[in-house]
Amino acid sequence: MALLVVGGLLSQRWLGPIDDEALGTWCTMFVAVVVQSAPFLLAGVVLSALIATLLSARVLRRVVPANPVLAVPVAGIAGVGLPGCECAAVPIAGGLMRRGVAPAVALTFLLAAPAVNPVVLVSTAVAFPGEPRMVVARFLASLATAVLVGWWCLSRGRRLPIRLPRIGAEHPTRRFADSVRHDFLHASGFLVLGAMLAAAANTFVPRTVIETVAGQAVVGVLTLAVFAFVVALCSESDAFVAASLTAFSDTAKLAFLVVGPAMDVKLAAMEAGYFGGAFAARFVPVVVVTAVAMAAAVGCWLL
Repeated sequence: MALLVVGGLLSQRWLGPIDDEALGTWCTMFVAVVVQSAPFLLAGVVLSALIATLLSARVLRRVVPANPVLAVPVAGIAGVGLPGCECAAVPIAGGLMRRGVAPAVALTFLLAAPAVNPVVLVSTAVAFPGEPRMVVARFLASLATAVLVGWWCLSRGRRLPIRLPRIGAEHPTRRFADSVRHDFLHASGFLVLGAMLAAAANTFVPRTVIETVAGQAVVGVLTLAVFAFVVALCSESDAFVAASLTAFSDTAKLAFLVVGPAMDVKLAAMEAGYFGGAFAARFVPVVVVTAVAMAAAVGCWLL
């Protein structure tokens, strides 16, 4: 952002012909999205680091039923207890697997935790004031996505080619500091990028194009699903970006909110690096398709 400001100051001659009103609108929307969402991002990252550092995975394993079919939805609901970004959920899921938790259960927790935790739900309520149905729809669609994908993983059994990395022990204080620094700096960069793109889409893209895409129910849902996958926003802040896409239907916005935390390009890369490329090649398409389908179904029913 500092480089962008300096570049703008040095190139005022060439920026002169640009519509000042449009540029001002873009700046206003961009700053509003970043300022509104940054506190939720920071809170989520700190809480996630605390849980990852202090909470023993064996506590979660004790409350999960021995029957894996029942353990999958329980793991999805347990995701409420992890207020954090999806960046932190990947290594936590790997740690659960290393401690003996079934892969299907750990992966359900991986999908549910970034999407149904209290920080995400509160930020969604703030981003959509007076629209409690959006909060409920996000919770139900995200939880259904996690549980269905978990049952799919359970049906695959040992055919899922999961490869876990070896991680050495670290001092808890060092692990906490490293987690906060990595997650906040990494996620905030994607937040800035997403805010820039969302503001640009609302300011510079011709309204006729947006209305043509947004006016078609199926195309609008697919468009925002692809947007969520590519932009890779943090789940604590994506609701503010979704709320700014006013031309799209509520169901399309719900697809953006469900697909992003479940699977984006950043998560796909992390999972390929953490669990192996062969696993990601099977897991990623299933998650995306399930998330879109659940968002569309819940959106049509509730919104």
